[in-house]
Amino acid sequence: QVQLVESGGGLVQPGGSLRLSCAASGSIFQINDMGWYRQAPGKERELVAWISRDGSTNYADSVKGRFTISRDNAKKWMFLQMNSLKPEDTAVYYCYAEVIPRATLKNTNYWGQGTQVTVSS
Repeated sequence: QVQLVESGGGLVQPGGSLRLSCAASGSIFQINDMGWYRQAPGKERELVAWISRDGSTNYADSVKGRFTISRDNAKKWMFLQMNSLKPEDTAVYYCYAEVIPRATLKNTNYWGQGTQVTVSS
């Protein structure tokens, strides 16, 4: 059973920083693309940042220059360093991964349970 578990959310003041982590566990053959999404109250879930297996990245315009996505393929971790946080960054942040489980050897989409990030003074 493949699981994604996020950690690192919390309450931070505007201008502050947080680092989110996503750990993948289970019987995994390979992890392909990974990403972070977020959903604010009353809004649709949106892509924040994306990273391919070879390390290519893509960011939403709203976070470019402030957020950095990275991953550790060997340890099956993904990270989101968030700097210069703004109140509009407040949302539940979700980890996403395209995983090939050993049981099926089929590329399958997985989501974490989400972690709350609140930016407020």
